[in-house]
Amino acid sequence: MEQRDFDETRATGRLPNLDIEIVHRRARHEDAEQISISLRATPSIAAFAQFLESANPMLMWMRMMQLAWSPWLGLPPPGDKRRG
Repeated sequence: MEQRDFDETRATGRLPNLDIEIVHRRARHEDAEQISISLRATPSIAAFAQFLESANPMLMWMRMMQLAWSPWLGLPPPGDKRRG
């Protein structure tokens, strides 16, 4: 098995016309982390922007960040019935 210089965790999600990928990397031999968020819209970002006009973008951003950070914070994902 190949030994890499970093640990990597990926989370992906799909919204109408939008694919989201969040990648978290932690270097094994140094005190460094990297988080990258990729958005891929089809047919375009402009079409997704029209979708956002009818939604609350701050609420959506908050939910995306909550979902992205929930594994590291030990929180259940949004919508999980086990929430207290």
